[in-house]
Amino acid sequence: MSQRDLTLAEARVLGVLMEKQATVPDTYPLSLNALTAGCNQKTARDPVMNLSEQDVLAALEGLRELHLINEVSGNRVTRYQHNAPRGLGVPGAAAALLAVLALRGPQTAAELRANAERLHRFADTSSVDAFLDELAGKTPPRVLKLARSPGEREARWAHLLCGEAAVPAVTARAASPAAAAGGVDAEAFAALQAEVATLRAQVQRLASELGVDLA
Repeated sequence: MSQRDLTLAEARVLGVLMEKQATVPDTYPLSLNALTAGCNQKTARDPVMNLSEQDVLAALEGLRELHLINEVSGNRVTRYQHNAPRGLGVPGAAAALLAVLALRGPQTAAELRANAERLHRFADTSSVDAFLDELAGKTPPRVLKLARSPGEREARWAHLLCGEAAVPAVTARAASPAAAAGGVDAEAFAALQAEVATLRAQVQRLASELGVDLA
């Protein structure tokens, strides 16, 4: 299990490696060039990032130190593969959910089931919920169930690989009537919501260590 929180770049790189292993097995493990392209995709990514090869190399080095990736020597280029389930101490199905959350941002259980289908086929949404609950109960927690936004039927989940829930500014704006009316700065509200998510994760972690059920 990793000993520190991941950076955003590290989480993106790890997510791409997990995704591409399932979606393009013929080109996996990935070269640096292919990995960088996967990190900077404009589709199926939230947020969209613009990482340089040096950024990706730095992320790979950090992940290697955490035993989350391995280098594979090829004929001409070095390639990279992930070791996420063992490194994070989670089963493959749970790792698939973390990968999709790291790549696409907060999602409902139903969205996760659909988006993770090529990585792991879940029988139904309740099985996704079961794995999410297991991840939320780990020490430290790996995911967090966000407060349901007004007008939304289902709550969304966010990963905590980076130590706090990454809540896009557009999400925060949609979740706040005051912000939508121009009464609250969207970026400030996003920062506040992320801070609340971090505090909630800390409370869940303490409760888990004390054996207290917060349900």
